[in-house]
Amino acid sequence: MLGRNSIGLFAVALWLLVAPSGVSAHDESKYPDLRGQWSRVGPPRWLARGEKAPLTPEYQKIYDENLADMKAGGPGNWPSSYCFPQGMPAMMNLFDPMEIIVTPETTYILISHINDSFRRIYTDGRDWPKEDEVEATFAGYSIGKWADTDGDGKYDVLEVETRYFKGPRAFESTGLPLHSDNKSIIKERIYLDKGERGVLWDDITVIDNALAQPWTLHKKAVRSKEQRPVWYYEVCEEGNQILKIGEHSYYLSADGYLMPSKKGQPAPDLRFFKTNP
Repeated sequence: MLGRNSIGLFAVALWLLVAPSGVSAHDESKYPDLRGQWSRVGPPRWLARGEKAPLTPEYQKIYDENLADMKAGGPGNWPSSYCFPQGMPAMMNLFDPMEIIVTPETTYILISHINDSFRRIYTDGRDWPKEDEVEATFAGYSIGKWADTDGDGKYDVLEVETRYFKGPRAFESTGLPLHSDNKSIIKERIYLDKGERGVLWDDITVIDNALAQPWTLHKKAVRSKEQRPVWYYEVCEEGNQILKIGEHSYYLSADGYLMPSKKGQPAPDLRFFKTNP
């Protein structure tokens, strides 16, 4: 007859035999160490000085008009001026530091800038859902796959594709435009530098109808050496003085009055307000 301790040991042994069929442990050693705080290297731009974007003629004209508006004092076509989230690919410019959390089913990318921005990159082997099954977002819907490119038995590259966007969105704060149809497809390869410790690369390729050809940029980030780095949180609406009324942008002065953003700008429609005689 089995004693109480023997029965307990038998139950544990039986559970260990059965559990692997329904439970998979997260083996962290198979994944790259992406913990910590990651900050960009260089300005948060897609265009280097003197470089020209591969825009179609239609969208080059839109961009030129946007730059002229900014030169005249307007805010230009940068949605985040009005507290819209940056969305993809602009959020990966890392205006503020990034945190990456890896689990077997999902990799999370967390950034706090203007609004708390986050991405879920699904790595659970799912297929693309139909467009009417997904709610379009500024960050889009991301499916990823871990790859072992050097055959050492450990993952070293996260390959990601992102679709299903809503807008307005732009590449960067100069208002460099993406197409208004929001049919962007963005592909990434995210990986640690094998020769330079504490360096992370994000190779981003954007396929968009505002572009004459796919456009690839190699984004570099470095990990903070602080054991407990400081994380800042922003709420865009606090202190934001830029207002959009209809198609026009205005500024709120320090003493609370509405101001034009550029010379010759018309006042907003005041038909529902009483005016002084």
